Amino acid sequence: MKAVLFDLDGTLIDTAADFVRIIQDMCREEGREVVAPELIRTQVSEGARAMVKLVYPELELEDPLLLAHRQRFLDLYGADIAVDTDLFDGMYPLLEALEARSIPWGIVTNKPRWLSESLLAALNLSERCSVLVCPEDVGRTKPDPEPMYLAAKQIDLAAKDCIYVGDHPRDIDAGRAANMYTILAAYGYLPLEHKDNLNAWQADCIVHSVEELHQRIQDLVLKPVLG
Repeated sequence: MKAVLFDLDGTLIDTAADFVRIIQDMCREEGREVVAPELIRTQVSEGARAMVKLVYPELELEDPLLLAHRQRFLDLYGADIAVDTDLFDGMYPLLEALEARSIPWGIVTNKPRWLSESLLAALNLSERCSVLVCPEDVGRTKPDPEPMYLAAKQIDLAAKDCIYVGDHPRDIDAGRAANMYTILAAYGYLPLEHKDNLNAWQADCIVHSVEELHQRIQDLVLKPVLG
């Protein structure tokens, strides 16, 4: 393995606290029951519409009113994108270990580019990240392997030489379809309907903490380089 690619929310960066803050503020403004943080976390990887639907469960995902609320949610998030957001504990040493050995790391996400770039800039990661692939860059997003192939191409590697780490079935499906080595980040924002049978995701490896992830990547990438 010659590179490590990450999903963004719930895998590399712990963004849930800011989503919880905004969703709960929207609930209070509307006089609705405040949604529990744990439930919001399970919808982060499903996207903004799924999180906003927690506030307005009576609206369909394609309802123009829900889409208007979604835009307001995105505007609020973009204005204060990293108030309580940071890398997951233990992730900084992992990135530093990769960088010390000139092993590229990057991001393949379904998060819009303007938000992804703003988030990386807020955390001073823009110059460190070797590749960032967002929905605007491809015709088909995850679970299709197209963004995985593009990321590998942009760092001049074959997809089979890359590790992909994610916390949603579509991450693992996309990585497997591209013949990448897939790692399921079980410490992330696992969707409710899939969290009780992680083996069914068919990832090459399951890790339950960033420390486990660091060890697995060390076995796959760092030790061979050192050896």
